[in-house]
This record gives sequence, C-alpha cells and structure tokens, in this order.
Amino acid sequence: MAGRLEGYSALVTGGGKGIGRAVVDRFIAEGARCVVLVRSDSDADDLVAMHGDKAACVTGDVRNWDDNVAAVEMAVTQFGKLDVLVPNAGVYDFSDPFESIEGADIEDRYRQLFDVNVLGYLLGTRAAVDALRESHGSIVYTLSSSSFFAGGGGALYVSSKHALVGTVKQLAYELAPEIRVNAVAPGGTRTGLGGLPGDTRALADLDGFEDMVARNVPLGFLSEPEDHASLYVTLASREESRFVTSEIIRSDGGIEVRGRRRRKTT
Repeated sequence: MAGRLEGYSALVTGGGKGIGRAVVDRFIAEGARCVVLVRSDSDADDLVAMHGDKAACVTGDVRNWDDNVAAVEMAVTQFGKLDVLVPNAGVYDFSDPFESIEGADIEDRYRQLFDVNVLGYLLGTRAAVDALRESHGSIVYTLSSSSFFAGGGGALYVSSKHALVGTVKQLAYELAPEIRVNAVAPGGTRTGLGGLPGDTRALADLDGFEDMVARNVPLGFLSEPEDHASLYVTLASREESRFVTSEIIRSDGGIEVRGRRRRKTT
C-alpha cells in the first residue's frame, strides 16, 4: 500500500534529532526520500544507517548559504527533484529574563539566536525556491507555541518565533500559486533543543519541565516529537492540502485555553 508521500523528495534542516528527526522518519515511512541538513557527522551516520539510500545528508550550518544550496542540489541530483522543504533547526534561550542580559551582550546573543531561528529559514527557503516552483511543491516551517504566546521562552526566543509567523504569511503571498507555505507550531515537547554556544543545557533535561508542561496544557502531558510528525505529512501532501497555504497548525495540547479544566468531585 502506497504511503501518503510516495515518490516525494524532501529536505529537512535540523533533522538529526528531535522534531526534525521525527519528521524525517515519518516522511520516509510514508514513501518519501529525504535530504537532511545536520550539524554532526554522527547524526548523518545514524540517519543513513537507519534509512539506507532513502536518506542523504549534508553536514553543515543553516546559517551558511552554501550549505543550504548544497542540500537543495543534493535533493535534485540524487532524487531528481524537490517537493517539500522543512526548515526546522532552532536554538533556545532557556527563558533568560531580558534584564538578566547585559546591554553590551544583547547584539551578540540576538545575532546568534536570530541567525539560526530566522535567517536559517530564509536562506533555506531562498535556496529551494526554484526547485520547489518547478515541482509545485511546498514549504512546512517549524514554529512554536511561542509564536503566539508569551512565557515559553525569553524575549529573544519569543521574538524570533513571532517573526516566523509573518514570514509564513508573506512568503505564502509571494510564492503562490506555485508554492504553498504552511507551518506546524508544536508546544512543549521532549526534545534535546539546545541553547546558544557555550550553553550545554537541553530543554527536556531541565528539572520539572515535564511536570510544568503537564500542568499548563489542558491535555495534561508533555508531547513527544512523533506526536507532531503526521501534521507535517498532511501539509506536505498535495492530495491532502492542495488548497491550503499560509496555515499554521498548532500542536500544543490546547495551551491557548491555559491550564487543565478542573473536574468536579463528588
């Protein structure tokens, strides 16, 4: 039985771990072949060991134009085309209060975070536009519940994720009708999302993170990367979402209504 993405060629950035890896695994399970832009050779080796010739990797940096171009060229050369781009790589600021950042340090921290979270998406998109236009393909960005609400990060992270909402809308406008541009906005997820250079913390390893998410979303649990992956499939599929663009699907446990409903006790 054919998968939902049978015959598709996809490019996923930051696909070595976390949500990006879950998207790669699901895309391939649905019949796609994937190029993955990763930061480490170990991630590349692991992907190829699991998926064989259905996965090809470029080890590089989403902030580098040439690395993005190389990933697109690999998809076109090895798989004949590019149908789907998933810009996904990101870094976190661990909710550092704005006033805890020295004024002299703001510019450097801004550049480090925005260059990954925003510039990396723009570079990947620009590198892929011609190939996606030829295939009448689509782009599926990874956003965040922090693209809509305060409190899910510090000022720099939340600002970067809000910026991508405008990016989705503007590019959906500019790239239509040939290319659809949509996004998935996951909420609290058990991932190894890390911080700026020199910060060795990972989001899911923070004390109390799982309990905090469970208390603050109506569905009452911390999500896994795999919980979001099928939404990327839906938005990538021409058959399932051919009339959908500029849409952001929230996969956040219902955080908009904040907190679990109190059940009556008798």
